[in-house]
Amino acid sequence: MGAPDRSPATSNSMQRVKVYRLNDDGKWDDQGTGHVTVDYLERSEELGLCVVDEEDNETLLLHRISSDDIYRKQEDTIISWRDPEYSTELALSFQETTGCSYIWDHICNAQRNLHFSSLNNDTFHSMNSELRELPAIELSTLPLIHKIVVESGITDQMRLVELIVANQDFFKKLMDIFHICEDLENLDGLHMIYKIVRGIIMLNSSQIFEKIFGDELIMDIIGSLEYDPELSHVQHHRNYLKEHVIFKEAIRIKDPLVLSKIHQTYRVGYLKDVVLARVLDESTIANLNSIIHTNNALVISLLKDDNTFIQELFVKLKSPTTSEESKKNLVHFLHEFCSLSKNLQMVQQLRLFRDLMNEGIFDVIADVLQSPDKKFVLTGTDILILFLNQDPNLLRSYVVRKEGIPLLGLLVEGLTTDFGEEMHCQFFEILRCLLDSYSLAGAAQRETAIETFYENHFGQLIDVMAVSCPSEGRVVKPEILSNICEMLCFCVLHHPYKIKSNFLVNNVIDKVLLLTHRREKYLVVAAIRFVRTILSRHDDELISHFIKNNLLKPIIDAFVANGNRYNLLNSSVLDLFDYIRKENLKSLVKYIVDSFWNRLVQFEYLAAIQSLKVKYEQCLEDFGTRGTTTNVLDPRKRIEERALEKEEEDYFNEESDEEDTATASASATASVSNVQRAQSPSVLCNGVPASYPPSSPRPGGGLVDYDDDEDDDDFNYKPPPRKQSEAVEEDDGAFLKLKRKPFQKEKDSEKMKKQRPGLVQLRGTQVQNTRAQKRQMRMLQEAQPMMAVAVWTRGTRQKSNQFLLRNVLIQYINLQIIDR
Repeated sequence: MGAPDRSPATSNSMQRVKVYRLNDDGKWDDQGTGHVTVDYLERSEELGLCVVDEEDNETLLLHRISSDDIYRKQEDTIISWRDPEYSTELALSFQETTGCSYIWDHICNAQRNLHFSSLNNDTFHSMNSELRELPAIELSTLPLIHKIVVESGITDQMRLVELIVANQDFFKKLMDIFHICEDLENLDGLHMIYKIVRGIIMLNSSQIFEKIFGDELIMDIIGSLEYDPELSHVQHHRNYLKEHVIFKEAIRIKDPLVLSKIHQTYRVGYLKDVVLARVLDESTIANLNSIIHTNNALVISLLKDDNTFIQELFVKLKSPTTSEESKKNLVHFLHEFCSLSKNLQMVQQLRLFRDLMNEGIFDVIADVLQSPDKKFVLTGTDILILFLNQDPNLLRSYVVRKEGIPLLGLLVEGLTTDFGEEMHCQFFEILRCLLDSYSLAGAAQRETAIETFYENHFGQLIDVMAVSCPSEGRVVKPEILSNICEMLCFCVLHHPYKIKSNFLVNNVIDKVLLLTHRREKYLVVAAIRFVRTILSRHDDELISHFIKNNLLKPIIDAFVANGNRYNLLNSSVLDLFDYIRKENLKSLVKYIVDSFWNRLVQFEYLAAIQSLKVKYEQCLEDFGTRGTTTNVLDPRKRIEERALEKEEEDYFNEESDEEDTATASASATASVSNVQRAQSPSVLCNGVPASYPPSSPRPGGGLVDYDDDEDDDDFNYKPPPRKQSEAVEEDDGAFLKLKRKPFQKEKDSEKMKKQRPGLVQLRGTQVQNTRAQKRQMRMLQEAQPMMAVAVWTRGTRQKSNQFLLRNVLIQYINLQIIDR
C-alpha cells in the first residue's frame, strides 16, 4: 500500500487551546497555551495531535491518535483522554466551541480510518494466512495463543475454528496446563487461560460447543472460567455443581444418551446464566439457547417413545406402596416432563398429552389435590393448566365421566380452601377454562361439564357466601370471597340461561350482598361489581327481583356509611348509578329515588346523584304521558286540541241562518259547473246558495245541497252511494274523502239535491254558532270574498289542499262576478 497523501485539511488549521495534565494529587496542571493541529507524525504514516506554544513555537504536546475508545468530549470545549503510552490523563481546553468540534471530528475520522486499515492491512492478512497450525500448547505460548484468539479478524475466525476443531488434543492440553497452574496457584497463567477460553466461546461456533460441552471437558471448562481477572475473588462454580446441585432420579432412566443430555442441558444453562452472564453477546446467547432447546426436545422424544418408561412411571404413581416422598418426586418429574414437551412439535405434543390421559394422569392429579402440602397441590394445578393450554377438551372429557366428578369437586373446593392467593388464582383459572361457554370445540362435553357444575358444585360456592357474614361466627379469608365473587360474575356472563333459575331459587344475590357487611372495602366493591354484572344482562325478571326484595338497600347503606370519603367504594356506587341511568333502567331509577332519596339527598352535590334525580323526573313524565295516552283515547281529546284550528272551518261551513250545525264541503268541479248557468242564484264563496230555504238538519253532518233542477242534467259527477257511518277525514289530514248525502224531497218542490264532496268534517260535537255570527260571516263572504278565502285557507291544515282549493275558489268568485 502506498503512502497516503500528507496534505490533509487539518494541517493548515490552527486552533488555540490550553494543555492540561492530571498530576498525582488529582489536580490539573496547566502545561501552556498554543495551537493544535491534526497531522501526520514525523517519519510515520500515523495521524497525531500536535500542540505548538503560541509564544516560542515549542512543542507542548505530541500524541499519536489511537483506534481505542479513549477520547471524551466534555462541555463542547474540552477533549480529554488517557494516553496509553505514558499512562497519564491529558486534556485540551479550546477557546471556541467551533475549534473543539473541528478537532473532535478529525479525531473520529482518524479512528475510523485506523479500524478500516486493521481489517484490510496486507501485512495482517499475510501473517494470518501463513498460520497453518496453532502454536504448541505450553505455558510459555499462552500469550501468543491469546493474541491469535482475541485479535483475529472476522475473515480469519473461520480458519481459527477449523484449526481448533481439527486439533483433537487442543482442549485436553489446555486443561492440563490449567490444572498445573491451579496446583501451583499461578494466577497469571490462570487469568490467561480464562481469557483464552472466554475468547474461544465468543467465537460462537457450534462445532467448538459440541466439544467443550461434552461430559469430559465441561467441568474443566467451567473451572477455568472461575478465575476472572476482573473479579477480586475466585468463583467456586465446580463446587456448587458437585455438592449443591443434586440430580434426583425419580424413576430410573436406562438410556445413557438421555442422562448425558439432561446433565449437559443443566450445565450449559448454568454457564449461560451464571458464569458468563456479563460477557456473552446476543448471538452467543441465542446459540446456547438453541442447544438447550434441542437437548430438551431430544430427551422428551426419547422418553415418550419408551413405552416401558411411561408405564413404569404410572405404576409407581398409582401404587399404594410408594412412599410419600417418592410420590412427590414422581409428580415433580411428571410436571417437568409435561413442561418440556413444549419443545416438541404441536402434533407430537397433543399425542403425548393424550397418551398421558389414557395412562390415568387425571386420577393421579385428583389424589395430589387432596394433599395437605400446598407446594405439592400447586404442582398438580400446574399440570392441569398445561393440559388446558394444550387442549381443554382433554380435561372436560374426563370430568364429565363418573370417575371425573370428584376432580371437579376438588377444584371447586380448592377455590374455597385457604391455600393462599396464588393457589386461588390457579383454581379459578382452571374452572374458568373448563366452564368457558365461548370455546368452539367440544360443545357437547362443555355443556355436560357446565351442567355437572351447577347440579353438584355450585351450591358449595353459595354456602361459603352465606357464612361470610361476621354474625355467623365463621371466619372466611377475604381472598376466598373475592375469588368466589369473580367466579359468580364469570357465571353471569357465560351462563345466562343457568343463572336466573339458580339465582332466584337459591337467593344467590341476597347472599352475595352479605359482603357489604364485611369491613374489607374491596369485598364491598366486589359485591357491587357482581350486582352491576347482573344488571348488564337486562333481564326484567332479575330486575323485578331486585325491586321486590329491596336488594339495593345494602349497597345504599354501605354508600351512606362511607360518607364523604372519596374512595373505591364511593366510585363503585356512583358508577352503578350512572350505569342504571345510562342504560335507561327506568324501574330501577324510580325504585332507587322513591325508596332512598331521603338518604341520598345529602349527596346531591355529586354529579351522578343529580343526574339520577333528573332521570327520575324524566321517568315520571314518561309514566304520566303513557298513562294519559292509555286512559284517554276517545276522539273528544283530539277535538279539544284542534278546536281553535277548526273553529274558522265551522263558521265557514254553515248552511243557513236556521241550521244549528252543518259542516259543508264543496267539490271544485261541481262548483265551477253550477256557476256557468245564467239562472243560478247568488252563491257565497263557500258554495252555499244565498237564497236557499231553511231545512232541517240532515243526518251525516248537514252537507250543502244545490236547489236547481237542472243540476241533474249539467252535473256529470254521480258518486256512488255509501254508508253514513263512513269516516270523512283521516286523522293526519293527508287524504280527503268524498261524502254523499241521500236524495230528499223539499216542501216547495221535489228536487233532487246533489251533494258536494266534503272538505272538512269534525268528529264529535259541532261548534254552535249564533245567528249574528252566521250573518256576519255571510256579509264578509259577499263583501270580501278574497278575505274569506284567506280565512278558510288559514284554517286548513294541509298546505297542498290549501293551495288547490284556494285557486278553485278564486276561479269560482271571478266567474260569479262576471255572471252578475
